[in-house]
Amino acid sequence: MPPRTRGGYTSDAPRRRPTGSERRRRVHLREVDPVPDPDPVEHPQHDRDETEVVFEGAPGGPIDRSILRSFHKHVAAKIWLGEDRAPLKLVNHGAKLQLWELDMERSRIYETVHRSGLAPLTSCSHRVASRPMLSAFCERWQPETTTFHMPFGEMTITLDDVASILHIPVTGSMISFPQPLRVDDANALLVELLGTTDVEASRETEQCRSPSVRLVWLRDHFSTITDASSDDDIMFATRAFLLHLVGCTLFADKSATSVAVVYLELFRDLSMVGSYAWGAACLAYLYRQLTTATKFEVRQLGGYLTLLQAWIYEHFPEMFSSPDMAYIESRPRALRWRPHVIPDSLQSVRERLDRLQISEVCWEPYVDHRAEHPLPDIAWYSGCLKCGQVVEPYHPERVLRQFGYIQTIPPRPFTPPRPDRSILLEQYWERWTDHVLTDQSRGRRCHYSGSGESVPEYMAWYDRISHRIVQPPQLRSGFTTDARSSLPSHAASTSDTRAARALTLLRLVISGGREQSVDVFWGALNDAHGILAGSDETSASHSTPSPAPASHSTPSPATLPFFSPATFVYPPAASDDPPPLIVPPPPASVAPPAASGPPPPLIVPPPPASVAPPAASGPPPPLIVPPPPTSVAPPAPALDSTASTTVYVRAKRKKKT
Repeated sequence: MPPRTRGGYTSDAPRRRPTGSERRRRVHLREVDPVPDPDPVEHPQHDRDETEVVFEGAPGGPIDRSILRSFHKHVAAKIWLGEDRAPLKLVNHGAKLQLWELDMERSRIYETVHRSGLAPLTSCSHRVASRPMLSAFCERWQPETTTFHMPFGEMTITLDDVASILHIPVTGSMISFPQPLRVDDANALLVELLGTTDVEASRETEQCRSPSVRLVWLRDHFSTITDASSDDDIMFATRAFLLHLVGCTLFADKSATSVAVVYLELFRDLSMVGSYAWGAACLAYLYRQLTTATKFEVRQLGGYLTLLQAWIYEHFPEMFSSPDMAYIESRPRALRWRPHVIPDSLQSVRERLDRLQISEVCWEPYVDHRAEHPLPDIAWYSGCLKCGQVVEPYHPERVLRQFGYIQTIPPRPFTPPRPDRSILLEQYWERWTDHVLTDQSRGRRCHYSGSGESVPEYMAWYDRISHRIVQPPQLRSGFTTDARSSLPSHAASTSDTRAARALTLLRLVISGGREQSVDVFWGALNDAHGILAGSDETSASHSTPSPAPASHSTPSPATLPFFSPATFVYPPAASDDPPPLIVPPPPASVAPPAASGPPPPLIVPPPPASVAPPAASGPPPPLIVPPPPTSVAPPAPALDSTASTTVYVRAKRKKKT
């Protein structure tokens, strides 16, 4: 073997200087034992290596970056380092759908749309989307796992969510195209399938500067066609309506005004439109839009935002949702909610999600909906989803709690194959029944519905590989730029520490039950008030609250919503905090301590109640009475009652005059 040089290269090979990215990325390999999989699922182009690449932890991010390898490019990493991004601009076409409605004069077009399985999209789209809410959830999306990383674990939009929220088919043929469409091919497709002229097609694609057509162009040319028109015109109008429908909903791109002509190929044979897995394609497209939005320089979010917003309403009803009381379960779940723009800012939503607890999540929101829409078996499929040139992984094993099962440590996420290998992906999708999670892979069901349980070792593993807190504590609301720069290193988290201590104290008293005395409750409230106000001294007029029973353990800081063990830097003890600047005076009813020795011969009036008496450093002399302070004026003589009455009468008469 040729000798190795100092830099690790062989002597007979030319030495190459490492690039800057190679120097910054400190990677080392270590041998790991393969994790036994009780029921391994074969994925296309996914072979697990015998070695595991372990990356150096990111500031505020995962300690072990072997899962989230691209976290250094994530918007959450930039936010943790002090950079901020404004709320994303949303592409929502809910209002445009009402500009082209199918009434009784267009019943033939509606019949074809109804057979396609896309008819629910005409009525369930939200006209309003909340920018702060959707932007905050985009900051928690991780492309490697295609899941939202919440403070308590992973969550994602599943095929069950798509089927329940939209009522569109999630099984069928995979939507794929042989290659990207060129402008000339798009013009030919418009002439063949929509009946336009070459001049009109060329002018429209030229205006879009891409193989696309504007949504308003489709409405202007085909919305006036009725059942009285010819069969060819009705067929052209039906294709145009379906293209307009998917361009406003499932495949809304960031142009915000146009739709790709390539989707028109799916409507060539109108009798086959219902055979496609539209829900799976919609989910893959939304996954890719969320992945793109995790880049710090991106300012816009596409995809079907009604699906994302309704999913948030379903799983976090206490935080964001506003239900429609007239909803019935036979309709899509997207119609269950009244979309609205929340008044909170993006930073406020970030902090609310950072403090989110597992008890605030609705893990199984479709229990009442199962009678009308049961859980589809394909929701357990583990593999790839495809929409044209978009291929995204789908991991139900990472979100078992959303199916009512106890969450275990999932296997490593697989890397999807290239989109040009469409034959392999289509064959894999056609045999999806061979790639669902078995009963052994799903594990055990939760002890009671909606508990969101996980195995004991799950959270320790999740702390190492995830980024649980997005907004850093020193950048939370209440801190200004000037105050933040003048604070010591531990002062940024002092408010969180005091709040956690106050909550711990109150929880101890509450867990003791109602049999405790009133003094115990009053003392706990007084101590909590002192902690939050900045004073760490407890009241001496009551005894320490009795501890909780044996069945209640003292909550640790890790269980409180203000702390993240993986990312939070604990401040020093409370005794290191600076003492309060203002010392409250004793009550006016309490007399100053009497001096030792015989009483003085003269009676000196006490100072006013608003001025605290000076603290005596020792017993005063018995016969010497200290003179009153020069800064305190002697008490003024009392006014004569007659004079005071005269003044009052004169002032009163003057007021009447």
